[in-house]
Amino acid sequence: MLIAPTVAIIAVLILYPIGQLVWMSFHKIGTREVRGLDPAQNVGFKNFSTVLGDDFFWKVFLNTVLSAAAMVVLTLIVGTLVGLLLNRLGRRMSLLVSSGALLAWATPAISSAIVYKWLFTPGGGLVPWLLDLLPDWLVGGGWEDYNWFSEPLTTYVVLVLCVVWQSFPFIAVSVLAGLKSVPGELYEAARVDGASAWTTFWQITFPLLKPVFMVLTVLSIIWDFKVFTQLYFLSGGTANRDSFNLAMYAYSEAVAFPAKYGLGGAIALVLTVILLVFTGFYVRVLVKQGEVA
Repeated sequence: MLIAPTVAIIAVLILYPIGQLVWMSFHKIGTREVRGLDPAQNVGFKNFSTVLGDDFFWKVFLNTVLSAAAMVVLTLIVGTLVGLLLNRLGRRMSLLVSSGALLAWATPAISSAIVYKWLFTPGGGLVPWLLDLLPDWLVGGGWEDYNWFSEPLTTYVVLVLCVVWQSFPFIAVSVLAGLKSVPGELYEAARVDGASAWTTFWQITFPLLKPVFMVLTVLSIIWDFKVFTQLYFLSGGTANRDSFNLAMYAYSEAVAFPAKYGLGGAIALVLTVILLVFTGFYVRVLVKQGEVA
């Protein structure tokens, strides 16, 4: 009886929406069906066969996987380096730097997207202006008027930078917390033995913080697979289909004219299943850590 309120909240906030998503993905639903003017037509697995049989879906899937991989790797690298730096700083300076970094993590996604849109805006952005100051033999010319958001590759370059900037503080603070649990005697012994910083990290820090890195990796994959707000704003909405990821693809199909909520639901369900796999792995890691502790 004590867990009944918790179960009820989970059912309302999680299970019901997922149930609705599953139901939609097996039906043909448009605007009239949503308004209750026509009954929803059960089409079985047709939405899934349409989606999975479309070459564009696999192109979007590749966009999602590659961009998420780049975000995860760069976020972990930058976050770990910053975490190691914070651990070397004094207490006050570490608190000051970590507090400043966390402001980026706390920034709303749309706000960070606006900042990066401005940074890379042709004809007035800071990055094109700086690149145009460099010698042509080094970076090429014409950066001042180059549109970073006209091509999928450059759009995703800006997107990855935007997401990494907003995500690395969480990794840094988590790594810093883990480093505080490592006995200082181990590092002192490594210094006495003449071990380099690289050797110390891989022989001491990484093995001891491996559970932390596993959790952070899975969490980053879950978060970066479903990036939507930043990509939607940077690419200018749904006009540039070549820049879609799975979240954008599901949204565009659902709000298309005519609306195809069932097809969008099928795409969203595929994304949900992928995320549930990683979530299950995340829970398994947490359980193992609890058993070890």
